[in-house]
Amino acid sequence: MKSIFYVLAFLAGVALSLEGAMYASLGETIGKLESSLYNFAVGTIILGVALLFFGKGKLSYTKEAPKWQLTGGLLGLIYLTILVVGIPLIGVGMAMSSVVVGQLIMSMVIEHNGWLGSPKVTVRKEKIMAVGLMIVSLFLIY
Repeated sequence: MKSIFYVLAFLAGVALSLEGAMYASLGETIGKLESSLYNFAVGTIILGVALLFFGKGKLSYTKEAPKWQLTGGLLGLIYLTILVVGIPLIGVGMAMSSVVVGQLIMSMVIEHNGWLGSPKVTVRKEKIMAVGLMIVSLFLIY
């Protein structure tokens, strides 16, 4: 069952590239900030409907959550807006490759230190070499 999530994560990456390209194009049509707003507005509506059927009814507990946990929405907004602005300038491939390298580096730091409730995973030299090769790939893509 766990192995299906490797495929789903791959598909999520495919969706992110499509989303980035689509919203960058939409940003050229309606405006960059408007494109980001549209993304989050549509997502909010769809998720709101899904919550009616599948939600656990604990949304009101948000005020009790540690404030740092609530910054994820801000980070998502920053991420998407950077893509909307950046993709027309550097292309989908370079933007997504840079995102992946950033994700790999930060995920290794988070796991190595056990930050944000993540289990500790020691950084091995193979992981560092893999990220180093990804950085080389950025220069080759450029």
